Amino acid sequence: MRIKQFLTPVQSMDAEQTKKYIAENKEGTFTLLDVRQPREYEKARIPGAMLVPLPELPDRLGELDPEKPFIVY
Repeated sequence: MRIKQFLTPVQSMDAEQTKKYIAENKEGTFTLLDVRQPREYEKARIPGAMLVPLPELPDRLGELDPEKPFIVY
């Protein structure tokens, strides 16, 4: 899997739109992806988020389901 698969035009959402999306969609139908560093993730995170620090993303693409929409923060 290549990172280019994930580089498609996307819709940007603000915090309220993101909360609404999460509330209106069943858990497991999208991927909540936290790309911050582990210490930031430990301080505060959204429940259910998957941590993949940005520098590790190219090597960990195989862990992601390209069929699901992503919310990345």
